[in-house]
Amino acid sequence: MGHGRGLLIVYTGGGKGKTTAALGMAVRAVGYGHRVLILQFIKGSWHYGELDGLKRLAPEVELVQAGEGFVGIIDDTKDRSEHERAARHALALAEQKMATDVYDLAILDEINYAVNLDLIAVDDVKRLIANRPRRLDLVLTGNHAHPDIVAMADLVTEMQEIKHPFQQGRKAKKGIDF
Repeated sequence: MGHGRGLLIVYTGGGKGKTTAALGMAVRAVGYGHRVLILQFIKGSWHYGELDGLKRLAPEVELVQAGEGFVGIIDDTKDRSEHERAARHALALAEQKMATDVYDLAILDEINYAVNLDLIAVDDVKRLIANRPRRLDLVLTGNHAHPDIVAMADLVTEMQEIKHPFQQGRKAKKGIDF
């Protein structure tokens, strides 16, 4: 088990790979017999390959899908208040589960985006970060990470798209993109 204070890690930016990087950490942690919590703030951002792959990592990995889908996307028919309620619920769930201190690593997927969309307050996320168990490594993913959270983090990686196969008219590839 890790010694001292757990790290606060942020994966942000407009390029692909934020969630993938976090999942890579989850796989590594499981390799050491660590317990991992993955909590999704926005539903629908993951594909079956990821979800089915994670099921194979149970019971060490616990996946909680708490969000309500992307906000403001064309086919999103839900009221904004439903998204806010779902995001607040996800935050409360994250706090509650992290407080049990059974996890070595917690990944809060798309929480940065939820803050950016004003579904949850940055101060509430800062409180969650400050109140987490001392040893817990915490990963926050999603584009538009709040400057306050970036300032608090130990490690921040910004994914930047340089080139994408879609630009050459190539379709998404199973096992790579989904």
